[in-house]
Amino acid sequence: MRSPTLARRERHDLCDLALVLGEDAPTLCGEWTAKELVAHLLVREHSPLGALGIAVETFARLTDRAMARLGRRDFAVLVEQLREPGLTPYALWPVEVLGNTLEYLVHHEDLRRAQTDWQPRENTPADDDAIWTAIRIGGRALVRPAGVPVRIRRADTGKEVTLRGGAEPVTIIGSPTEVTLFLFGRRQLHDVTFEGPTEKVAALRRAALGF
Repeated sequence: MRSPTLARRERHDLCDLALVLGEDAPTLCGEWTAKELVAHLLVREHSPLGALGIAVETFARLTDRAMARLGRRDFAVLVEQLREPGLTPYALWPVEVLGNTLEYLVHHEDLRRAQTDWQPRENTPADDDAIWTAIRIGGRALVRPAGVPVRIRRADTGKEVTLRGGAEPVTIIGSPTEVTLFLFGRRQLHDVTFEGPTEKVAALRRAALGF
């Protein structure tokens, strides 16, 4: 039997933490509470029309309505519904790995790092490799708003990947988790550094990264 993916384990950890913190706990997703974050994830996986508004701003009202409907339900029920993907494409191993590894990593950290006592996570080497593989693929779209060449470098191994080509790139250096969080527009980070021309580093740090 195949071991649970990192995406599935992050899903479970997010659910466990949400129940501990409660539905009104803050997150790093703007004004969203833990309940609204859980509702967002459920809409993404179980409401095709609602999920359309996540990707296309024109349809954002559909997402808001779907989340509002879920928001009227009991929080513990919503969390237990989220705990397993159920009958959705996200239950399939390849889709789960490609579509949910970064989604649940980032949103788990959104919940963790919104709390005053958060600490940087410690991953296994295998999990760090899985995160690095995922951000190598997904990071190319994430850095487009910056308009500058971008590389990422693992602080532990020194491995580098070019996400956006060009002369005199900015290099983001950190653990796979921290690099990922920066590329998704989060700023509650631990030990992330930058190399490159000052003006390009500034442009990258100002950019509205992520989705």
